[in-house]
Formats: sequence, C-alpha cells, structure tokens
Amino acid sequence: MDLRDSKSRLILIVAALGAALVIAVASCGGGGGDGDNGDGGSSQSQDSGNGETDGGENSGGSGNGGGEEDGSGEVLAEVSGEENITLTITSAEREEGGFLTVEGTITNEGSETWFDIRWSGDEEELADNRFSMAGASLVAQEEGHRYLILRDTSGRCLCTNFGNGIEAGETLTWFAQFPEPEASTTQVDFQVGNMPPATIEIR
Repeated sequence: MDLRDSKSRLILIVAALGAALVIAVASCGGGGGDGDNGDGGSSQSQDSGNGETDGGENSGGSGNGGGEEDGSGEVLAEVSGEENITLTITSAEREEGGFLTVEGTITNEGSETWFDIRWSGDEEELADNRFSMAGASLVAQEEGHRYLILRDTSGRCLCTNFGNGIEAGETLTWFAQFPEPEASTTQVDFQVGNMPPATIEIR
C-alpha cells in the first residue's frame, strides 16, 4: 500500500465534501463522549458525559515521548496494549485545508496474525472500513472537544485500512486525519480501540 498516494486521494475527497466531526466533551472528564453521532459530510458538536479515552482497562502501559524510530524520525508517543500490540506516533502535523494528519507505525509483537474489527469504531457509518484506524479520535482537553476521524459521505475514512490483519512480527505504517484543532491547542490525546491514550504535541 502506498501510504502517501492513498492519503492524497482521500484528502481531495473530503476537502471537496467539507466533512468534519467535532464532539464537545466535559471539561473535567478524562476523555470524550461515545462518538456515535457522526454523520458524513457534516460538522457536529454535543455534550458528553462519558470518558472513553482513559484507556484504564488495558494491561499495556503508556510510555509517551522519547526514543528514536527506525528511519521514521522522532517518536512523539508510544503505547502498548491489546494483544502484544505497540502503537507509535511519529508525526502530527497541521495541513492546509483544516486538517491534522497523524502518522506512525504499528507492530504486532505476538505470535499470531492480529485482526480487530472493533478498531473501526461503533458508528454504523464506519462499519465498512473494517480493520482500520476509522475508530480513532483526538481529545483536546484545553478546548473540551473530541475530534473524530474524517470521512466522506459514503463513510470511507481518511485513514489506513489494515486489510486482513497484521502478521506476527510485522510493523506497518499508518495515518489518520482529523479536523484541525484550534490554533492555540498544542497537545491532544490520541486513542484507538482499547489502546491507552497517547498524548502528543502538535504544531
């Protein structure tokens, strides 16, 4: 899979449609709402009382920051959880058009191929993305907003799809795109599936 070609193609789709999803979260909460109110091609905001982004149920630890990535540049954050899965974030950049693109790698350190359709999230609209980053979200605690993955009107996300799974010992690159947080926001929490939240700095 050509990561850059895929990302560029999807950027054009969503730029034309103006799809963006933003959900307000409680300022005192540890995360943001259920994320079930997304609707392709629209922008939404609502109150939420539940914090899904605390990652407290995971056995894996969270080690943000530090270290070097093999050929991929700086490591902004790295978290471990699920079934011997390590998620690394190497880039979080604002882009023209009101996007924030997050990129990194995912490594299956287990002994079997790993597949988890739950990573596509709970929204029916995103179900066709299957095992992908479609269920990822960003929480900007400073703003009290939770940002959901960008998608087109057919529910196709601007993110990586892992196809039939990640083989044992395999490391894959990934990307996910979100509406751009406010200009004053410099830190967000990234979360997908049941992985612990990863706090990252954005520029």
